[in-house]
Amino acid sequence: MAESETSKPQHTMLGAEELRQKALELQLVEMQRDDKVKEREAKKHAEFVDDFFRKHVGDKERDIIRRVVMKAAADGKSEAMVYSFPSSFCTDSGRAINSARPDWPATLQGKAKELYDLFVEVARPHGYKLKAMVISFPGGMPGDIGFFLNWEAPVG
Repeated sequence: MAESETSKPQHTMLGAEELRQKALELQLVEMQRDDKVKEREAKKHAEFVDDFFRKHVGDKERDIIRRVVMKAAADGKSEAMVYSFPSSFCTDSGRAINSARPDWPATLQGKAKELYDLFVEVARPHGYKLKAMVISFPGGMPGDIGFFLNWEAPVG
């Protein structure tokens, strides 16, 4: 063999089968990563649902609501969204709230019901109002519900 032949750079090209194998391996890694993300999201959702239906409104949540209201008032507003939750947590999936039926509070469950009851007991006697509204419509269906606390002066 001549010296010039051994000093030529070797150009190697992956075969089509090897390239397909690498692509499949990358897809597998990505699928595993997606599965882990979905697992974490499912766990977070399960914890949220458990917290919503089994635990009570704590001091931390009350403090957050208090700060949201104070910030809105400092900004010159007379209303603030103080809580939100999935419409599926209502017994009617949010239909009464979406239709503004007067009996909408009867559809509340878990922390949403507890917050409403707290509003009736603590805030309403001090002149506050509470409005519940559907705040998102994924696929045209009620998504999340928002509770809006209002302290606007009565008209008249």
